[in-house]
Amino acid sequence: MTRRSSRSEDEAARGEHLLGPDADDPSILLGRFRKAKQRRAVWESHWQECYDFALPLRDAILTAAVPGEKKADRLFDGTAPDAVDQLAASLLSELTPPWAQWFGLTASDRLEPAERDRVAPVLDRIGTVLQSHFDRSNFAIEMHQCYLDVVTGGTASLLFEEAAPGESSAFRFTAVPLGQVVLEEGPEGRLDVTFRRCELTVAALHARFPAARLPDAIIRAAASDPDLRVGIVEAVVPSRGSYGYAAVLEAESDETVLAQGRFEMSPFINFRWLKAPGEVYGRSPVMKALPDIKTANKVVELVLKNATIAVTGIWQADDDGVLNPANIKLVPGTIIPKAVGSQGLQPLVAPGRFDTSQLVLDDLRGRIRHALLADKLGQTNSPKMTATEVLERSSEMARLLGATYGRLQSELLTPLVLRAVHILRRRGEIPDLVVDGREVDLQYRSPLAQSQAQRDARNMLTWLSSLSQLGPEALAAIDPAAAARWLGRSFNVPADILRPAAATSPTGGNDGVR
Repeated sequence: MTRRSSRSEDEAARGEHLLGPDADDPSILLGRFRKAKQRRAVWESHWQECYDFALPLRDAILTAAVPGEKKADRLFDGTAPDAVDQLAASLLSELTPPWAQWFGLTASDRLEPAERDRVAPVLDRIGTVLQSHFDRSNFAIEMHQCYLDVVTGGTASLLFEEAAPGESSAFRFTAVPLGQVVLEEGPEGRLDVTFRRCELTVAALHARFPAARLPDAIIRAAASDPDLRVGIVEAVVPSRGSYGYAAVLEAESDETVLAQGRFEMSPFINFRWLKAPGEVYGRSPVMKALPDIKTANKVVELVLKNATIAVTGIWQADDDGVLNPANIKLVPGTIIPKAVGSQGLQPLVAPGRFDTSQLVLDDLRGRIRHALLADKLGQTNSPKMTATEVLERSSEMARLLGATYGRLQSELLTPLVLRAVHILRRRGEIPDLVVDGREVDLQYRSPLAQSQAQRDARNMLTWLSSLSQLGPEALAAIDPAAAARWLGRSFNVPADILRPAAATSPTGGNDGVR
């Protein structure tokens, strides 16, 4: 393959004019960003609570994060953070498992059988090239963080950029914190309008936008303070069949356009867990379980306070003029004086009951784990499982995540693979092809996607076993070669080891195959 261009897509995008009209006047773009941020404001306090109680180590929503600060001071119960970690890890292993082929390219059924058999090995090799770039990139690291965001906040944003030439992978990913992105829905209901506000140093601005001319006031301020950070707003807006891009410096005295360009596909992949009608941002399982999470957190806090009282005790004494509480030290060997007839120092019985609070806490923790699917998707206690148990467990996972998987496939997986195909096709590493369903189809091969195919294959094998009991006349109705090819596709068998349909047909010179 010949390499088409030595420039990365980002460099090419910033060298072309933005197709949308908003970039001609930066104040218009910033005004649209601020209006969208005002509409987002009602979500921010809700997100902050979700992150405080379920993912405290993630960047703050309402305030700027301070590196090294304590972020779990309000957290007393760890059930929700543990369940969020388990659910995010399950999504990573079931949807986009690292170092595994979780997608593939197949020839469409609309093609002739001979043509389909001819292009199948080529598409397998293209899929292998795509997967190798994913494996060599930071995809697994950033994707796991996005899964944590979508489980906690209901919405996540993955920035999919083309790496510079010479890097080990053509892909570079960034999990954008939810507090940095402001989203709008397009006319088709997709989150394809993205604003991102972040703060960079002047040196980082020069590295990211080398052709940009910064205001003199900012350059002078950065000369005296090298750590000075300035805000920038990046916008990706659909325009005339592609996506316009603009980066604007957000300064009080000067609003400068740092870069303009366009993308054929949006570099921001925004996806949601669940969407309520009329809302732009998604709802998360943590939002559903938030009342139980906050209650469990408060119960544990009260239990710890009660435990402190039980350990150290609360004491009472008669005011007899002899006992001075300020001079008493409760250490071994202490002699405490008391007046004649006085009861002296007496412990006060704590009114709290640990058994009742524990019952309430167990119920709350069970509901939290159930809402976050930790009781269904977590590790099984059985060290050995039969094949039937494995299939049933896969079926249970497919049933629980069916609706969510459909949305993630539409908003995350499909745009992810299509943008990867676009980048490698542009770089000349794969042939020109269009994944449109007419000639080339996209096939998902993750464990969750394969659960339905495994059930279909199991039904097929059960049917073949039943036919064998009906005698030779029933078996004569089967085309063994076609059945083998169908099972091979169901189990994602590589096309290289399957013989073409013409070679296995009676007219193809292989009369011994029936």
